Amino acid sequence: MATRKKKETAAPSKVTRAATRRTKDVAGLQAEIKDLQKAHFGLRMQKATQQLSNTSTLRVTRRDIARAKTILAQKQQETQAAK
Repeated sequence: MATRKKKETAAPSKVTRAATRRTKDVAGLQAEIKDLQKAHFGLRMQKATQQLSNTSTLRVTRRDIARAKTILAQKQQETQAAK
């Protein structure tokens, strides 16, 4: 029996995405969230019309939105605490 190797490249890309988002300012994060929400809406429409072949992209974009919102909330709390 052959065994499959697990992909080990998934974790570093998540760290990289989070690290690059942490370097952005609040306005940049808000713009990114808006863009991600538009992309997610487009993917949902493609799924509804049977045009989306890879449905896992829905989950990826939804989680990217959540990551960006989390970092945005953290930055806003930091600015509130600094005042």
